Amino acid sequence: MTAIPLLPAAPVGFPDPAYALTEPDGLVAAGGALTTEWLLEAYGTGIFPWFDSDDDHILWWSPSRRAVLEPGAMHVSKSLAKRIRNAGFTVTVDTAFAEVVAGCQAPRERGGGTWITPNMQQAYATLFAQGFAHSVEVWDEHGLCGGLYGVSLGTMFFGESMFSRTADASKVAFYHLQRTLAEWQFALIDCQIMNPHLERLGVTEIPRAQFLRVLERNARQPTRPGPWRFD
Repeated sequence: MTAIPLLPAAPVGFPDPAYALTEPDGLVAAGGALTTEWLLEAYGTGIFPWFDSDDDHILWWSPSRRAVLEPGAMHVSKSLAKRIRNAGFTVTVDTAFAEVVAGCQAPRERGGGTWITPNMQQAYATLFAQGFAHSVEVWDEHGLCGGLYGVSLGTMFFGESMFSRTADASKVAFYHLQRTLAEWQFALIDCQIMNPHLERLGVTEIPRAQFLRVLERNARQPTRPGPWRFD
C-alpha cells in the first residue's frame, strides 16, 4: 500500500481528501484521535473513520464515489410500504442511542471482525451527548428490533451503521429518518459506500468532488441540535 500521512494527536487537521489513495480507494490518512474535534472536522471535510480492531492506527476515508440519498427520495417497495403500515412497529429517535450502536456492533462487508470498537462506541456516545449524533430506533412487542445511527452537521446527515433483528426493521428506521429530514429541509444523507441493499432503497452515487462542493455549502448552515424528536 502506498504511504499515507500519519496524523499526530494534535493539532486537528486532515490532508485534502481530493488526494486520497486510489488503492485502497479513498484512504486519506492514519492516526489522529477519536475526539469530538477530530470527528466533526472529518465529517465536515468529507472524511469518515473506519478501521479494524487490529489496526494500529485510526484510518480515515473519503472514497472516490459517495453513496447519497436526497431526503424524501427513498424507493419504497409495495412490500416495504405494507410493513411500514401494518407490521406494528413503533419508531422513536434519540431514546436508545447506546443500544442502537451496540446492535450495529457486528462484522461488516468492508472487512471481517467488529469494526465498532469500544473506543468508537465511546466517541459516538460523546457526540450524542453533545447533540451531534442521533439514533433512530424501531421497536416491536419484543423490544428493540432495529435501528440506525449517524451524525448531523448543518443540513446533512452522515449515516454510520444500521441493524435489524426483525425483517425490514432497519429499512423502516431509514424510511422515517429520510421522511423527517425532508420535512426539516435537509439537503442530503451521506451513506458512505454503495452496496446492493442501499441501491434498492434509491441511494445513488456522486463523485467525491461533487460531494465536497455540497459540504462547502453545508458549512454555512446551522446544525439542528439534539436530542431530536419525530412528529
